[in-house]
Amino acid sequence: MKIIILGAGRIGESVAGTLVSERNDITVIDTDAVRLRELEERIELRGVVGSGIEPDVLAEAGARDCDMLIACAAQDETNLVCCKVAYQVFGIPTRIARVRSSAFKEDSPLLGKEGFAVDCVICPEESLTRYIGKLVEYPEALQVREFANGLACLVAVRAVAGAPMVRHSIAELRETVPGADMRIVGIYRRLENEPDRFIICEGPTLIEAGDEVFVLSAREHLPAVLSALHRYDKADHREVERIMIAGGGRVGLRLAKQLVETGGNYQIKVLERDHARCVQLASELPGSVLVLHGDGTDEDLLEDEGIENIDLFLSLTSDDEDNIMASLLAKRLGARRVLALINRRSYADLMHGTQIDIALSPAQTMLGELLAYVRQGDVQAVHSLRRGVAEALEIVARGDRKTSRVVGRRISDIQLPKGAQFGLVMRGLPEIGEGEPPAGTAAPIPAQVIIARGDTVIESNDHVVIFVPRKRQVRDVEKLFRVSATFF
Repeated sequence: MKIIILGAGRIGESVAGTLVSERNDITVIDTDAVRLRELEERIELRGVVGSGIEPDVLAEAGARDCDMLIACAAQDETNLVCCKVAYQVFGIPTRIARVRSSAFKEDSPLLGKEGFAVDCVICPEESLTRYIGKLVEYPEALQVREFANGLACLVAVRAVAGAPMVRHSIAELRETVPGADMRIVGIYRRLENEPDRFIICEGPTLIEAGDEVFVLSAREHLPAVLSALHRYDKADHREVERIMIAGGGRVGLRLAKQLVETGGNYQIKVLERDHARCVQLASELPGSVLVLHGDGTDEDLLEDEGIENIDLFLSLTSDDEDNIMASLLAKRLGARRVLALINRRSYADLMHGTQIDIALSPAQTMLGELLAYVRQGDVQAVHSLRRGVAEALEIVARGDRKTSRVVGRRISDIQLPKGAQFGLVMRGLPEIGEGEPPAGTAAPIPAQVIIARGDTVIESNDHVVIFVPRKRQVRDVEKLFRVSATFF
């Protein structure tokens, strides 16, 4: 696929790197020639210096035969105008814009063909706060990813010694934890002085303490899933109530508002080093949120504010080093759980599995929204995992037994790439764009989440969730679900 990316910043660089690794033809436009040259040296792509709102620059980047435009420059106005020019002048089929302003919603007429002609709006800050909100709701999890609008979830959890499933095999799952209806699809095991090793999930596979386990289940079963892998003692268990946010920028402000709006019993403190920004935060946030003028790396301030009683410490500034140091300090001073926002992938890799419980990359949280547009076949959702190494995708099975390699067949008879796992089958979901049934017609059968087992038969229009441990295997999965005129 030929794709133009406007903006060589952190988001643009991350998106370009991922798409190039999947053998797409990528051209990046940016006004900073030095940044483009550095990007060309590290990633196999083409750079064009100039403004993306100018037709001549877009033409030089190959807009006349381009399949997709991803506008993720720093300014909303630039991205919106670029999409309009791309549609009106060049007829680029798919146009995606990064828009920070909440005034532009997906259904806004301003984004339609008569407006800015944007097919999809992405907002990394919104994706990030929504993602962190799930981690607040399920504090034992390292990741929580949703499918089918939250009907099913993929969670990553660190197995803890003493949990019911630890030191038991996957084959013993139903017997050991009868109430947890789930499918374990991936295990990453820590090794001394070596990268984490991927363990293929088979019946005899043992779960060890310290393993990072990826599990798929219906949303209502998540508490049971987390209890099976993370020691859960009702006497010691404490929900997330006390939250401290270091950094009152866009992400910190949006997250504080989101937590307040959920109606949860949260006690929230926001630390911000800029005094003028503190005044603005205090005016925008309700009185229940305490805004403090200070630095997240100030040990005395953290101790004065009772860091030892904090359930979740979130370092969300724009500085990776500050976020890492603040999180490490908070953990040492007694915070129960810490999360650091880290833009640089190399830093995130170093911090993963250390005293920082969760090292979160902003680009990775929204990457799946873009990948769903790039994927071949009827892919509904994509989630990038393990900092882009693995993926979980929701793909719709189409056709019939004659035209499809999967429809009408048992899962045990379908050959996936090595290590890839069928996780869930979601049946009875409405088609995209389907409205309410006409008056007088029978109510539709409620959607159901089926745990994928060897004897499960895939039907046409089933939404299938597949865990893929290596990104290069995704194309093989897409080909498997492709509908042919005839299949023998």
